[in-house]
Amino acid sequence: MIRNILLIGLGGAMGSILRFFIGSWIGTKNFPLSTFLINVAGSFIIGLVSAYCLKNESFSSNWKLFLTVGLCGGFTTFSTFSLENLQLIQNGKFAMAAFYTATSFLLGILAVWAGFKLLN
Repeated sequence: MIRNILLIGLGGAMGSILRFFIGSWIGTKNFPLSTFLINVAGSFIIGLVSAYCLKNESFSSNWKLFLTVGLCGGFTTFSTFSLENLQLIQNGKFAMAAFYTATSFLLGILAVWAGFKLLN
């Protein structure tokens, strides 16, 4: 358990640092391009890692934790959200995927608004 926590923590730290550097490098003008590209890239990476793990059962679960929960999770939680939606769709749970997407989007924006209102 301690090993898993350390792997996730190390991956998360690396993902967060990577997100910071890419965000600083790309910047944001009128459109949040850096966040958009980071979310898409993180989703692509978590898809690659997940597919690779499914095809290669010998791939270490430690590496999977480090790369998916840690690195991609620190890089962007949107990648996990995207993977979870894909898994729902692959399992034929289309309504649940649509519900998850819509409620996450709407409640996420509402929660940000509520946080701003609470302190303003």
